[in-house]
Amino acid sequence: MNSEAVSASLPPVIAGPILRKVDAHALHLWLATSHDYAASVQVANDSQTLTSDTHCTTIKVGERLYLQLISVNFDESLSANQALTYQITLTTENQSINVSVPSYHEDTSGEQVHFIWQPQVHSLLHGSCRKAHYGYHLMDDRPVIGDGLVEADRHLSHNELKDWPSLLMLSGDQIYADDVAGPMLYAIRQAINLLGIKEEQLPCTDKCLATNPYYYNREALLPLTELSDDLKKQFFKGKKKPVFTTDTAHNHLISFAEVICMYLLVWSPTLWKHISLELPDGINNEEHKTRYFAERKAIKDFVSTLPQVQRVLAHLPTAMMFDDHDVTDDWNLTADWETTAYEHALSKRIIGNALFGYLLCQGWGNHPEQYDAEFLKQAEHAIQSSDSQLKDDYIETLFAYEKWHYQWDTQPKLVVLDTRTRRWRSEQNFSHPSGLMDWEAITDLQHDIRDLDSVILVSPAPIFGVKLIEAIQQVFTWLGKPLMVDAENWMAHPGSAYALMNLFTHPKTPTNFVILSGDVHYSFAYDIKLRGHKSSPNIWQITSSGLRNEFPHKLLEWFDRLNRWLYAPWSPLNVFTKRRSLKISPRKPENASRGERLINQSGIGLVRLDEQGRPSEISQLCNNHELVRFLPSKKHRMMSE
Repeated sequence: MNSEAVSASLPPVIAGPILRKVDAHALHLWLATSHDYAASVQVANDSQTLTSDTHCTTIKVGERLYLQLISVNFDESLSANQALTYQITLTTENQSINVSVPSYHEDTSGEQVHFIWQPQVHSLLHGSCRKAHYGYHLMDDRPVIGDGLVEADRHLSHNELKDWPSLLMLSGDQIYADDVAGPMLYAIRQAINLLGIKEEQLPCTDKCLATNPYYYNREALLPLTELSDDLKKQFFKGKKKPVFTTDTAHNHLISFAEVICMYLLVWSPTLWKHISLELPDGINNEEHKTRYFAERKAIKDFVSTLPQVQRVLAHLPTAMMFDDHDVTDDWNLTADWETTAYEHALSKRIIGNALFGYLLCQGWGNHPEQYDAEFLKQAEHAIQSSDSQLKDDYIETLFAYEKWHYQWDTQPKLVVLDTRTRRWRSEQNFSHPSGLMDWEAITDLQHDIRDLDSVILVSPAPIFGVKLIEAIQQVFTWLGKPLMVDAENWMAHPGSAYALMNLFTHPKTPTNFVILSGDVHYSFAYDIKLRGHKSSPNIWQITSSGLRNEFPHKLLEWFDRLNRWLYAPWSPLNVFTKRRSLKISPRKPENASRGERLINQSGIGLVRLDEQGRPSEISQLCNNHELVRFLPSKKHRMMSE
């Protein structure tokens, strides 16, 4: 069957539906369709269909790709903890189609999707870092790598609706735009053709991705200039990081079309049915061929579980936030990085395309009310126009945008931080890491959470990390090599560290802080108190990472034990850290060996909260289907009681 015939046979739904923000007054659904359908949604409880008004905003991306955000506004407020269903109907002049989704109920067709709105958060799932081809070099020893979203699906399937988590929080690296497997890039190029997405004219190069995708060699797209050498090191050679990882990324997503198609391919099995993973033309290097075939095994493993991923995303309210890999590795790490990246037209376009894709596939559903019709109309014009300047202008608008952070009105309130675009640049040395949030952003945060009893604070990178690893990062920063080790942590910048400590000591700060993080490719939990304060807030740092990624195992084993020895709560070395005013007590994973405090296994975090918003259970659902609890120390349990 030729590509035109395959395109014509595409089903109505390419990806989704994904259940996004839900509150008492509205629910929002994200959907990718192959035609410009009118969409309507019926929401019902056990006894009746709820009266509501459906508003659908559609953005045309390709001849056979339309992204939709469907908002259902209720005439009367939803009742909390009520079992509900939604049914999406797509219509044209000639047909009407009820969208079917894989169901958790065997006696249903899948056209009615069950969900529950639970504003009081008794439990939630959270995770980050989902690399499709992770483990390709391990497939001979580990034929199944696993996926945290599959564990989330398994958790829902083993529990009744009333016991489901209130939400799913994806806290960064939902895609790896900077590290794409050869088979995934080949699939993306096929998807672009299937969906009829126009290929943009890239600045500063006469090369065309449509005629030559440059598999494993995308640095060849850059012109031969001194500046381009810096860009090659920054974007395409993937900064060799001998301390933490040996990955190199020669397959960076470049065009807007590539970014959009990657989202479709990591969230849905639909397009994969029309895609070949045979070795494409253009890969002639024997080393690249060997890598392609190894990566293909991991990609096939990843694709095989996408029906479960599609199912969990359709049933559970899902919040998202970017981290660096959603755009590019080390995004805005230092002021020098920004200068190199944003002063070259091609690298600026690469970053802009990834941020544009984030807007349409992730950010839009986080807080739909803040994106007005004109803002979205400009987005569609930028996509469809052949005028490159129009796209560049819209990308500039996205770079200037300062409202990527958001809140959901749950109890406790969910407050999600943007730690990438409002950074505090180092005043001492532009090659030193920037603070993850600037003074104004931290002040805004303090205002947002003041007088709350409890808060769920989402910081993509841990606020309180593994101190030994942060110390190693600091050494490399002193040596002028922060890019060698991803030297990003809240304590790396004196100003942001000081402002953050002030936030926790403020008299009107919440009593209970639950901090959710990812980023680091291992999982841990800390109980934290202020030293010398009679009324210290209760702080929990809970890190779950990655959904499908792990830290080098032997290295982390050493770091884990050394950190426990060097920076235990009683250690005098804590005096020399920026968090010396805090007592940090690591929790021990169930059945861990002596000295182990970290879990290095793909999976997803599960947190249960009591009525006051305090964790009653902190667990990791691991890719071997085991649930591992993080247990507080006996001393901490006695203090809490």
